[in-house]
Amino acid sequence: MAKLVDLCEKYFGSRNFYEVLKISKTSTDKQVKKAYHKLSLLVHPDRVDGDGKDEATEKFKVLGFIHSILSDNDKRKIYDETGQYDEDSDEVTMRNWGDYWRTLFKEITVEDINNYEKTYKGSDTEIKDLKRAYMDSKGDMDYILEAVPFTNCDEEPRLHEIIQKLVEAGEVPEYESFVKEDDKKKKRRKRKWAKEAAEAERLEHSKKLDQAPNDDLALAILNRNKARAGEAENFFDSLIDKYAKKSTKEKKTTKTPSKTPAKKARKQ
Repeated sequence: MAKLVDLCEKYFGSRNFYEVLKISKTSTDKQVKKAYHKLSLLVHPDRVDGDGKDEATEKFKVLGFIHSILSDNDKRKIYDETGQYDEDSDEVTMRNWGDYWRTLFKEITVEDINNYEKTYKGSDTEIKDLKRAYMDSKGDMDYILEAVPFTNCDEEPRLHEIIQKLVEAGEVPEYESFVKEDDKKKKRRKRKWAKEAAEAERLEHSKKLDQAPNDDLALAILNRNKARAGEAENFFDSLIDKYAKKSTKEKKTTKTPSKTPAKKARKQ
């Protein structure tokens, strides 16, 4: 089996654990856990079909291994100071990373997503996401609907009203593409969203017939909104903050770095 740092570089483009998780060395335990959750959701083997499943499984293992190191005060201290970590311990080689993940996090359900949607719409977070999408796209409504979670063509009048108030308040400029949008473009957008609505209805119907489990529908909704979110990651981050379990693992007692078997250490 390839060394952990080699797999990190292969799948995530870096041999540094913090860079893989896209956090800094000074990140708190909560930030480490959140970053791990965020990335592991994207590559969870149960959420990938076909040819990509094997690679997703390997990525998932790598992320679990990294988190197991950075979430342990003693192991993290050794890694930070020496770049070393124990790659061959029985604890690591025998670990079921799927079970490890489930002990840390609560599955996000359809109900969770629906409840969050109710608090998101009309909130300061939504306005912030909407403002950023409007500025990034220079008023392109297609982009805005893709970038802001829980939006569709039926939401356009409400979104227009919010943006217009931002324009009038001088918080954003008035873009011609927003105020004078082509009718053909609007019609294309409506056809696209009608197709997506039909697919969502099909999934919901399948769930009611017990042909699709509840978590499959939750996954479809979550993935759809993650895809829309673009740079506006408040949606994903807030779900993680709200629905991630607190770890039930107790911290181990402090050990001195000198007690780590040297023959098992691997250098970064």
